Amino acid sequence: MAYYVYKDSVGQWRWYLSAGNNRKIANSGEGYFNKSDCLAAINLVKGSGATPVYET
Repeated sequence: MAYYVYKDSVGQWRWYLSAGNNRKIANSGEGYFNKSDCLAAINLVKGSGATPVYET
């Protein structure tokens, strides 16, 4: 798996997570004006590995 950072068509930064089979399995869902904010969002997702999962 790998995270990819890119600029979208309106010039905002976005990210997506690609699985080992090259399928996109997650994305930022929003654009960021600053690349540093985009990278910080990736770190939030990466750091949530021990977060519980609940069914609603």
